[in-house]
Amino acid sequence: MNIAVFVSGNGTNLQALINAERKEGLSGGKIALVVSNKPEAYALGRAKAAGIKTFVLEKKGFASREEYDKKTLERLRKEDIELVVLAGFMRILSAGFIDEYADRIINIHPSLLPDFKGAHGIKDAFEAGAGTTGVTVHFVAEELDSGPVILQEEVKIEQEDTLERLEEKIHKVEHKLYPKAVRLFVEGKLKVEGKKVKIKGE
Repeated sequence: MNIAVFVSGNGTNLQALINAERKEGLSGGKIALVVSNKPEAYALGRAKAAGIKTFVLEKKGFASREEYDKKTLERLRKEDIELVVLAGFMRILSAGFIDEYADRIINIHPSLLPDFKGAHGIKDAFEAGAGTTGVTVHFVAEELDSGPVILQEEVKIEQEDTLERLEEKIHKVEHKLYPKAVRLFVEGKLKVEGKKVKIKGE
């Protein structure tokens, strides 16, 4: 199964997926393409170092999000991409894109959704004085951070935690949870029923 990973920044979750594919495998899944809207994204260097094709498409020159996504979809079709994995991709996908890859786009979010949605999940939980936060892997729906949950894991916020230490704890869980979710998808073990995900065998 060909997988495309979408990135905009550092790409630590991309690296976790690359490492997982090299070490334990992704149950037959292959990262075939890394897509970015930022030509300077450090994640692109990670992809090139791993010998993975990259596709960079900046937003300038496109009249709308829909036109941008149409161009991206052309490349995904060319590469026979079956699963889209968002790993710090800082663009909202259009309804047309989500429809074409319905229940085949997954995202990772640094909180226990539906708590602390948005771009600053770790900071928001820390500043709110929450006792716990965590990581959520979910399918992507049109409404931001609202798709059916695949996996979640709680992370305790200790009194001595700084924001930086909490970020480290969250990232450690992310790097474990994301490859697991990808393997479950590739193995055909995920079934979306309404707003819930059933995992076969669990």
